[in-house]
Amino acid sequence: MAAADESERLPDGTLVASRDAPVGGQAVLEGVMMRGVSTWAVAVRAPTAEQRRDGPLEADEAAAGDIEVRSFPLVSVLKRHAWLRWPVIRGVVALAESLKIGFRALNISANAQLPAGEEPISSGIWAGTVVLALSLAIGLFFLVPVGVTSIFQDALPNSVVFVIVEKLIRVAIFLLYLWAISRMRDLQRVFQYHGAEHQVISCYEAGVELTPENAQRFSRLHPRCGTSFLLIVMIVAIVVFAPLGTPEWYWLFGSRILGIPLVAGIAFEVIKWFGRNRSKRWVRALMLPGLKLQLLTTRKPDLAQLAVAIAALQAVLAVESPREAAEEDRVGMEVVA
Repeated sequence: MAAADESERLPDGTLVASRDAPVGGQAVLEGVMMRGVSTWAVAVRAPTAEQRRDGPLEADEAAAGDIEVRSFPLVSVLKRHAWLRWPVIRGVVALAESLKIGFRALNISANAQLPAGEEPISSGIWAGTVVLALSLAIGLFFLVPVGVTSIFQDALPNSVVFVIVEKLIRVAIFLLYLWAISRMRDLQRVFQYHGAEHQVISCYEAGVELTPENAQRFSRLHPRCGTSFLLIVMIVAIVVFAPLGTPEWYWLFGSRILGIPLVAGIAFEVIKWFGRNRSKRWVRALMLPGLKLQLLTTRKPDLAQLAVAIAALQAVLAVESPREAAEEDRVGMEVVA
């Protein structure tokens, strides 16, 4: 196995790359989306003709057809205006772009799994899904914690304790949410593709030949994973909202909504710094809780799933060489694994 100096072994025997590359991705339905600095691609394992005739696949049934790959140019808005690359602002813009690409990739993968004769999912339905998903996330992770804490506001000694209690409730809801979805039968294969995405990215970052067998030797956990990022968001929110104290309820709820971009932007800078300094032991110690959470949102993939993730990344590498990208082109790639 080549490039051993660019990877290191974890206690469980798996490998992890010792450096980052401007490549990221996302698990989708029976597939993986990969993105570089100028291209993104989706690779999906399609059902066979027989599977399509039989109707929708069961939750744990693997599509057994060919790998279908689609690639698209990526022109980030971050390249158009210098002020968009300022700290904190760049994180908000990068996350918005990642969400946009992610939902498009999910749409492509969902349509690829449809039974024979079924109409493609319309853009209107997907737009409604995006709005509903974002609304539920804001309500569950930002409004519910502050609402619950407000019930006991009079029993709390000061605003600092109020914010601490609120954040403890938020983190508890977040952990319970991750535990709950990790138990859902319908998401187990998605979690396997999530693991495949991480392993293939680490394999590339380590400079090792992209084969399913090589990728299988790498860890399914990755420092730039969105799961780790969300945990950092929960912690950063304590610092951002603490100075606001406990104003009237309408300001309290409004601040939690309006403060989301600021919290996300700061969290982006934190995980960016973690990525650049992950060779230091004390930085790894700080990253460990986020990595452990990925045990809930990833599963060990099989070789066929790793082949799909490799096909997506190879479609990106056929167009660009991410390692040769300029520094300004790498902005926004810190939280996309």
